[in-house]
Amino acid sequence: MIPIPSGVRVWIATGHTDMRRGMQSLALAVQESLKRDPHAGDLYIFRGRRGDLVKILWHDGLGMSL
Repeated sequence: MIPIPSGVRVWIATGHTDMRRGMQSLALAVQESLKRDPHAGDLYIFRGRRGDLVKILWHDGLGMSL
């Protein structure tokens, strides 16, 4: 389990996301559609078309995790 500090916001993307997208592409989607900094430490959750897969993008201060 990854310890998440208090004060972290969780952002859930509406709609579906192509699950073939990687960290760079998802970070770009956060910048363009949400107008947020993906390196700010918040959690960004993306859902697949069928709803059985999710990808969570998080920057812990050292690097990006997917």
